[in-house]
Amino acid sequence: MIEEIRIRDLGVIDDAVLPLHPGLTVLTGETGAGKTMVVTGLGLLLGGRGDSGLVRAGADRAVVEGVLDLPEGHPALARAGDAGADVGDGLVLVRSVSADGRSRAHVGGRAAPVGVLAELAEHLVAVHGQADQWRLRRSDQHREVVDAFGGVDLATALAAYRAVHAELGAAEAELAHLRTAAAERAREAESLRAGLERIEALDPQPGEDEVLRMESHRLGHAEELRGGAGAAHDALAGADDASGMPAPGVLEALAVASARLSAVSGSDPALAEIGTRVDELRYLAADVAADLGSYLADAEVDPARLEQVEQRRAALGDLTRLYGPTVDAVLAWGRDAAVRVTELDGTSERIDELEQRVADLAAAREAAAGRLTALRTAAAGSLGARITDELGHLAMGSATVTVAVEDAGRFGADGRDDVEIRLASGSGTAPRAVTRAASGGELSRVMLAIEVATASEVSSVPTFVFDEVDAGVGGRAALDVGARLAALARHAQVVVVTHLAQVAAHADRHLVVERSDDGHVTRSGVHAVEGEARVAELARMLGGSGTEAALEHARDLMARART
Repeated sequence: MIEEIRIRDLGVIDDAVLPLHPGLTVLTGETGAGKTMVVTGLGLLLGGRGDSGLVRAGADRAVVEGVLDLPEGHPALARAGDAGADVGDGLVLVRSVSADGRSRAHVGGRAAPVGVLAELAEHLVAVHGQADQWRLRRSDQHREVVDAFGGVDLATALAAYRAVHAELGAAEAELAHLRTAAAERAREAESLRAGLERIEALDPQPGEDEVLRMESHRLGHAEELRGGAGAAHDALAGADDASGMPAPGVLEALAVASARLSAVSGSDPALAEIGTRVDELRYLAADVAADLGSYLADAEVDPARLEQVEQRRAALGDLTRLYGPTVDAVLAWGRDAAVRVTELDGTSERIDELEQRVADLAAAREAAAGRLTALRTAAAGSLGARITDELGHLAMGSATVTVAVEDAGRFGADGRDDVEIRLASGSGTAPRAVTRAASGGELSRVMLAIEVATASEVSSVPTFVFDEVDAGVGGRAALDVGARLAALARHAQVVVVTHLAQVAAHADRHLVVERSDDGHVTRSGVHAVEGEARVAELARMLGGSGTEAALEHARDLMARART
């Protein structure tokens, strides 16, 4: 509930503090005293539009502060916490509007966008006045009122419908995507198969491109390789010189050196060790000469083989240009392409599955929508009767309210029903949309009837504010309006701005707004009245201030309200 509202420099209000309490609080005062400014200030506090025209003349800014006491777990506390607010000791809201039109908001001691106040307002306060009947002017709110009134059964049916509707939407979207992309998928599969066939026909082996590159290089330089190897072999093993005479090689020289050292090494161990090393060189040179001989025997120049290698390399090059920089990359592409082809080949099967699933879900949604419509229709009938009964206590006894549930011809997120609250203002008149059939004052009373009729089942906000909901009524009907407000106050905090003593007589707390001599409302200008002071205020509202008859009438009103 709202514990306190403080308003500074708003309209005619200089500085006023409104202490609020549970139950029904009425706000009264002379015309022009600033009662409506209180509602305007509350509207600002809840994210309403602010402009410089609201700032009191001569002031820099208008400021409205509100202190709210909310139970743990209330959704407004969670939203305020998301905005970084400190909610440990209750929720404090502040709204200011400067003389140049700039607007600021603070939630729980932290600056916040004004839009956050509006979001909080949906969980905190419902403000109803002749120009503020938003729940009656929005068709979706008509449906929400019926759904909330319908209780657990309707809520369960709505949740079931929403689940199947969302599932059907996802399946239809996937099916549409697959159908749209069917031709593209077919082309992709055909392209992949062609690539796989080319790879399979050539059958490349891992690392084959590198092996062939090295072989091509060797075959292309075969003459140079043979010449070098032959010269090295001759240098080691010896060969005939240009005149045909044998020329000794390294092996023969090493043999001579070994023999000479062997002949004298017995006299000097150091020379013997050198001789051993010469022998090792001779053996190693002999092995190398043998290997060179084998190489020369095998290193034949084979132009046919070179041509085969180059042709194979060219064929592999075609693959690497298309599918990867190396043969190994081409093979990896082939593996991935094979998996993708399998997926694409399964698309037609997936389409068949989805078509069946869409059909099943469509039937399930149809059934869920039917159950939802049936429950809404039943709730709408009961709600219309209850609102009509309430209007009988609000000087609209000849009015009838019906809640129409009609097929919208389409499925939406909340069903396929159009829900509209309709009003027949008198017997013999056709029901019309309530916003077209009711005047401003009647709209306020219809809204009050809805709130009272649904308070025990719905009660979505802790505080209701009514601005002159009693417009156009008087006498016994005004007492009934007060009684209905008091009935609503048993379930929520209710604040009413009224000019009727018959309504004010039902208050649990009566606040009076008084203007000081200079035309402004000061802190002491808003005060609670009790006892004889309250009787005097009621007498003033009855038009007989100070007369004993008016005072007696006021006491009688209070007595009747208590009973």
